Amino acid sequence: MMTELTFGLDTFGDRPEDDKGNLLSHGDAIRQVVDEAVLADELGVDVIALGEHHRPEYAISTPETVLAGIAGRTKRIHLASGVTVLSSDDPVRVFQRFATVDALSNGRAEVILGRGSFTESFPLFGYDMADYDKLFEEKIELFVQLLDEKPVTWSGTTRAPLVDADVFPKTDSGRLTTWVGVGGSPQSVVRAARYNLPLMLAIIGGRPDRFAPYVDLYRRAADQLGTVAHPVGMHSPGFVADTDEEAKEIFYPRFKVMRDRIGALRGWPPLRKQEFDYEVEQGSLYIGSPETVARKMAGAIKTLGVGRFDMIYTAGSIPAGARMRAVELFGTKVLPMTREILAA
Repeated sequence: MMTELTFGLDTFGDRPEDDKGNLLSHGDAIRQVVDEAVLADELGVDVIALGEHHRPEYAISTPETVLAGIAGRTKRIHLASGVTVLSSDDPVRVFQRFATVDALSNGRAEVILGRGSFTESFPLFGYDMADYDKLFEEKIELFVQLLDEKPVTWSGTTRAPLVDADVFPKTDSGRLTTWVGVGGSPQSVVRAARYNLPLMLAIIGGRPDRFAPYVDLYRRAADQLGTVAHPVGMHSPGFVADTDEEAKEIFYPRFKVMRDRIGALRGWPPLRKQEFDYEVEQGSLYIGSPETVARKMAGAIKTLGVGRFDMIYTAGSIPAGARMRAVELFGTKVLPMTREILAA
């Protein structure tokens, strides 16, 4: 587990546009993410995190498979999921797949476990949404036992029991780095503390300081439960370009399409420009020039006292070239500026 302040980039493998405005294929989109991860590694970004989705606009449904490809082309960057939907997966197979990535990357794998903000994986893999809470609770209980890398005896209602089952491969370090991703549920925050796992907050809207009570709750729960209050992480959407105006011009129309598509599924009204501007100025969109983004990131880090900040740097069909430029600016300018501000 990294203990100093760290920075990462997140993506769900959104299908970007080419130079002519055409969407790349799923295969090209995956290869684009690998190229972006290689660049991030070269520029000193600490983590690349890949989210799991099962929708046509996203290319990554198995983060660990793409992370394995990235492992062979990188040297130092940590390779994380963001998140793995444990509820609709098998804990044993999740552990085995990430332990394999850990081996391929010489100990750089991380898994962030979550319940999933999208639900397509549940019917796809034969799970009942009525069991949403039970699935995650039972499966994370089993996964935490697997982290000890010793024979496991476990029984529940969501999968077959295990009796003195030994799971392979083992990691070289003896423990796979594991986080719990939380979107704003106090119960989930306490669960992370109960299982002695670090907390990753998904802050995708509103002022970051709204989440300060969750950070405090995590630390208080760890203290009361006798576990460790690990450094807390946060991830939020953002995009970096050479100027504020360019960043907004590229990001907003594509973000609106994506946001309205999701909103239609959840009964949200269409995104208004005023809402977007508020999120850029005061909320949880980190959009603009390197200077603008660095100042806002540093402010959120100070406000919440987190030890890790991951930026979701893709949102909709942002052109492939603009995405590569955003990664370049994040690594070469945003990170050193943010660290300088925080050190002042």
